[in-house]
Amino acid sequence: MLKKLIHTPEGVRDIYGTEYRDKLFIEDTILKLIRNYGYEDIQTPGFEFFDVFSGNIGTTPSKELYKFFDKEGNTLALRPDFTPSIARSTAKYFADESMPMRFCYSGSIFNNTSEYQGRLKETTEIGAELINDTGTDADVEILMMVIDILKKCSLNDFQISIGNLEFFKGLCAEYGIDEEKELMLRAAINDKSYFGTLDILDSLELKENVKDIFSRMPALFGGIDTLDEAKGYVSNTRSINAIARLERIYEILKLNGLEKYISFDLGMLSKYNYYTGIIFRGYTHGSGDAIIRGGRYDNLLSEFGKKAGAIGFCIMIDQLMSVLKRQNISIDTHVTEKYLISYDDKTRTGAYDKAMSLRKENKPVTMINKEEFPGTDIDKYANDRGYTLITF
Repeated sequence: MLKKLIHTPEGVRDIYGTEYRDKLFIEDTILKLIRNYGYEDIQTPGFEFFDVFSGNIGTTPSKELYKFFDKEGNTLALRPDFTPSIARSTAKYFADESMPMRFCYSGSIFNNTSEYQGRLKETTEIGAELINDTGTDADVEILMMVIDILKKCSLNDFQISIGNLEFFKGLCAEYGIDEEKELMLRAAINDKSYFGTLDILDSLELKENVKDIFSRMPALFGGIDTLDEAKGYVSNTRSINAIARLERIYEILKLNGLEKYISFDLGMLSKYNYYTGIIFRGYTHGSGDAIIRGGRYDNLLSEFGKKAGAIGFCIMIDQLMSVLKRQNISIDTHVTEKYLISYDDKTRTGAYDKAMSLRKENKPVTMINKEEFPGTDIDKYANDRGYTLITF
């Protein structure tokens, strides 16, 4: 029993020492940058009523949520995603606010999934939400901030892949595809499953040229030319406007010299039910999955009683740290010289005076009474831990 107690459950881990110091430094660096864009910190509960994450709001299947009951019998769930919580909080406290609001957050999310072997079930996320702004400039602000963050983390070789869910929804509306088939088709296209997409299309009464359009979507990704290709497949206003919005975003980013970081993927449709417009993911070497995800969710706040457009993103910090390690990117945490003061009962007063003096200069000091640890090689102890030794 004792051996079992010292181990963590599957999907969680302890982090300490240099690894944790580096993680905290990266988190602090990212949050400072986000705040420099005018975003204010918000903290929401680690668990909410189950309904906050279910139905149209949900991003995680019920079976993958950590669910439990309070003493009143209410079903609660550990937070699998920050955005619904922030939407709920905004609707509660800023119901009448119509001007843009900017929030940023940091904390753990919990997903009880065994779909990916080795994937952590508790992970750290940092993100930002821009609420009450439906304009293209809001989309650009979020994307510029994402690019700025990755560059600040010393990642220079990365891509932000952008799609627009409205392109797909416009096609579905134009050809009368019902909600059930739309969701199935959306999942297959998002998974880049060409044959899965064809199987669903074969069950629909569509003309061959229409099936051809949908079947091309899994491979409809690349540079700005991708948008020109997409224009040739659609005639409905909704899809055309979706492409036009992506073009405007690209032109503004290009004005700021950021176009090299941008690509387009009109087959990126996301499993998150609340996304309504542009969606994006950030990729770099050393990770087969996105390290940043985000998008527009103009209808989510209405689930909590407030009509407001919004866009946001989250950074998977644990994946980011793994990528930095795999790319051999060193993290300069600016740790100042730290000291170990060794003393005995007779020299205690002088040792404490020295420690207080160094701490006033914001220098970290550890103290050890060598009489309490007879036979210990204090020099080796200090050297192994990177301390400058001061002996009294």
